[in-house]
Amino acid sequence: MKALLIPLLLVAVVTTAIGATFARHQSRKLFNELQYLEADRDAMNVEWGQLQLEQSTHTTHGKVENAARKRLGMRIPDPEQAVILYQ
Repeated sequence: MKALLIPLLLVAVVTTAIGATFARHQSRKLFNELQYLEADRDAMNVEWGQLQLEQSTHTTHGKVENAARKRLGMRIPDPEQAVILYQ
């Protein structure tokens, strides 16, 4: 009985050690991936803030009016051309 128990315990110890090593390796690998993804997220948040700022500067009244005049040839109508509608 003892002759069978010692090899069985040895196999159990080696198997447990290999499992623990594998689990630790997976944990480190996933942690590294998490750090990479968090850095990627942070970079995207910075880019999102820059894009929002850029959008807000492009939608100011002066820029819209300037683009309407230059690109579309639009202009403010003369007062006699304006028609006021009442409800």
